[in-house]
Amino acid sequence: MHRSIVALCASLCIAAGPGLAAGAVPGPPHIDATAYILVDYQTGRVLAAKNAMEELPMANLAQLMTTYVVFGKLASGKLGLGEPVTISEHAWRQGGSRTFVQVGTRVPVRELILGMIVESGNDATVALAERVAGTEDAFVRTMNATARRLGLNRTHYADATGLPRRGLHTTARDLSLLATALIRDFPRYYHWFSVKQFEYNHILQHNRNGLLDTDPGVDGLKAGHTDAAGYCLVASQHRHGMRLISVVLGGQNFMDRDSASAALLNYGFTFYETRLVARAHAPLATATVWKAHDPAIPVGIDRDLYVTIPRADGGALRTAVRIAPQLMGPLTPQSTIGQLLVTDHGKIIATAPLHPLVADGAGTWWRDLIDTVRLWIS
Repeated sequence: MHRSIVALCASLCIAAGPGLAAGAVPGPPHIDATAYILVDYQTGRVLAAKNAMEELPMANLAQLMTTYVVFGKLASGKLGLGEPVTISEHAWRQGGSRTFVQVGTRVPVRELILGMIVESGNDATVALAERVAGTEDAFVRTMNATARRLGLNRTHYADATGLPRRGLHTTARDLSLLATALIRDFPRYYHWFSVKQFEYNHILQHNRNGLLDTDPGVDGLKAGHTDAAGYCLVASQHRHGMRLISVVLGGQNFMDRDSASAALLNYGFTFYETRLVARAHAPLATATVWKAHDPAIPVGIDRDLYVTIPRADGGALRTAVRIAPQLMGPLTPQSTIGQLLVTDHGKIIATAPLHPLVADGAGTWWRDLIDTVRLWIS
């Protein structure tokens, strides 16, 4: 019987860097922090990590989840940027970093978002939480439900701001997942994380992410600090078509936090690269389909497939398409009919499900009869 296994001879050669053996990558820089992680945004590959699964205080980084929930309401049309929000006494009384909104005033949602992202304003953050869910406690329940949905399994929120409370904790790994979700799910609003300063109520405040001023390509995300959490920073940088996300928790001071984040990002860009292996909806092979309207249909993947590889890798990436035998019609573009495999030096480093690029309906009674006989004698 016919079995369709088509090898795509894609050899993507990479020159080895000077002074490095093929595939050799030095260890990450020494980082003086409690925990850290460096991740490739496109592939999710972890390039460096220390104590990345340890549950730690998160300080103002809790506001990343508040931002995610608020962005979701904006995207769904349930919240408008120009909508005025009345500042409650509870929001006004928040300690720590503040936007200095005044109790009883009506502040547009856009101003509150900027106050939360740029200034880490706890008053603006609680005002948004109350607008979305009625009370901060109700909003926190939404934060925790969203964390579960996104796979942040070691994260728990106790307030919308990150001010120290019992039960408030996260991990460097979970924060990298949250940063990835913010960039992926809300590209329309992501630019707010790169705003360097914001003035409200005649008070000008600067973004606490110091890398925005010193490292070109850094465009987010957020800094945080409390005595319990130390100095923390989630940063993202885009350089030459590659985006990396770094998380540093428990730094000794803001300068160490920023320099540690910069060192991790530079390490990633220096020794790794992201490669686009196959584009979504591009024909990769032809599949034989029995008892269908069309006996041969093009197949592909439903999203771009990237891999992260060492820049010093002297080998070649290879791709292969494996299509299931005896495919029976009808098929739809949602049907999974095989796998695209990516190997490096013979080791599988990525896979993606294959789908028909077109719908293939049931064949005629004559096609059904002929294929039944052919299958019987094969």
